[in-house]
Amino acid sequence: MVTGTGMGAEVGAQAARSRALAVLRIRSRALAVALLPAAVAVILLAGDSTGHLVGPFWHAARWAVTPVAVLVLLAAGVIALVVARARPAVTPTVPVPEGSAPDLYRMVRDLADRLDVPAPSAIALTPDCDSWLEDRTHPSHGPPAREDGDEIAGARSAHRRAATAPVLVIGSPFLWWMRVGELRAVLAPVVAGTGPSAHPDIAAARRFVRGLDAAVAVASTPARCPLTRGVCAGLGAVARLLLRSCREHAALMERGVAAAAAERAQAVDYGLRIVAQEQVGLAYAGWDRLLTRVALPAWRMGRWPSRLDAGVVAALTELSRRDRLAEGFASRLGERPACDLLEEPGAVDEAVSLLAARLFHGGPAETGPDWAPVDWQEYPEEVVDRKWRTDAARLHHVLDTLGVTRSTDPAAPAPDGPTLTRILAHLSAPPSPVPIASDTGPAAPERPAPADLGDEAETEVENERAAALAAALTAQLAREEAASAPRPTAADPAPWDDTALPLFPLQPPRTARELLTDHVTAMVCCAAMDTAGGAPGLDWLDGPTLLIAGERAADLTPRVLSLVEDGDPAPLRAWLRESGIRPEKPVRLV
Repeated sequence: MVTGTGMGAEVGAQAARSRALAVLRIRSRALAVALLPAAVAVILLAGDSTGHLVGPFWHAARWAVTPVAVLVLLAAGVIALVVARARPAVTPTVPVPEGSAPDLYRMVRDLADRLDVPAPSAIALTPDCDSWLEDRTHPSHGPPAREDGDEIAGARSAHRRAATAPVLVIGSPFLWWMRVGELRAVLAPVVAGTGPSAHPDIAAARRFVRGLDAAVAVASTPARCPLTRGVCAGLGAVARLLLRSCREHAALMERGVAAAAAERAQAVDYGLRIVAQEQVGLAYAGWDRLLTRVALPAWRMGRWPSRLDAGVVAALTELSRRDRLAEGFASRLGERPACDLLEEPGAVDEAVSLLAARLFHGGPAETGPDWAPVDWQEYPEEVVDRKWRTDAARLHHVLDTLGVTRSTDPAAPAPDGPTLTRILAHLSAPPSPVPIASDTGPAAPERPAPADLGDEAETEVENERAAALAAALTAQLAREEAASAPRPTAADPAPWDDTALPLFPLQPPRTARELLTDHVTAMVCCAAMDTAGGAPGLDWLDGPTLLIAGERAADLTPRVLSLVEDGDPAPLRAWLRESGIRPEKPVRLV
């Protein structure tokens, strides 16, 4: 038990409570404004019955105020009902029942005991590098999902109420990368936040703010009926006005809660917290690289890696080996990883990996013919090889639609299949004409130097073919994505806006030049695999990579850029000769 929370924790908790009261006062004022016309109407009607407020003026006032009071009461009742019953946004997570992670629940329960705060009602995982508490006790949500007979709080403290405690959401990369002691140190300030959350004023203020936010979302939903649109517009205006009024108080309340929780957690694993925070930054860096460089190419191919959290361990191990970011790295790996707190880490990793694909890419909720899981051992063949051959096939299809011939020599027969030579010949910039001086006459007009044309004009002249091919590739890819877009279904509505997926897109759309570079690189890799014994590979930090004689081809990209951006094939041709790749030989496509 923590015997003293310190002056800082008390100050933070007091500040949070005062701001919560300010939010509740705004709610009370709104209620008073709604009741004011009714109070006036009651006074006028009572005055008529007692004979005090009589005469034409008071009679007209009663006829004018009473309907207004009724309308205001009806509107206030509708708004109050929507605020109270509207479903607040719930973060999509993977629930972790206590039966599947008893050690994890035991660690969280013991941590709550040391902090002398209510234990969380449940634990869930998020495919992100963050942890927080989330209140899911709204009437439309129902009680938190728990196993039969599961009382996470137990009878250890009279202050604990598991039915109303928030859910602890843990970033899944933390479980796989951190050791048990590090995870406990990271979660200490988060779990400490259940103490202020149990205060009735803070809980009521949070429910009111979440209800207003949900009411705004309900009012923003497109309505078909003009009457419904008018009601929604009025509801949204009132909800937004109240939100603006209590926004600052709510922000300061949450800041006070966070300060109180951080101060309370100071006495728990203080020495480990510094090391744990370093691991948080490292985990975020490796997780970002794994998603953008490794997972995203697979998602675009209709495959989702089923062990992303295990992959982040491999990525971070490689990152630490290359950059020497973690001192004592080998000894640290000898400690017990936090994922050992789960009974079936593989099944949990698969569920989190599928959720990550939905949130960051917008994939379907279930597997199917065009959306299947892939193991890391199968990634090079199932994703890398397939991606390169699909991109190369698309590139040659676009060249066919543009009327580009398959043979560079009109007199020679066309090859039996697509070749890299066709790409090199088409993207190579034609040589500039050189004026020849004449002894018998004036010299031919000189062509303006590239500097005279300006950088933009020079780029347009040198990359005219590349620009046309890049634009055609972009249009072709857009048509393919539109044709393969999933159709919305009415079954099992998601607890968030399922029509806005992906919620957290990893990267902006690729430019036309980036698409062309990727497709030319894919064609080079196909030629390397079919004519020089190359093989697809996986780099944990950089994603798909080409292996030649077992070594990574790290110097390919600048040579492809030289061809695409400058129309200069010489660097790439030299690299092809050194690697033993024959560009004139046909390659196999999908």
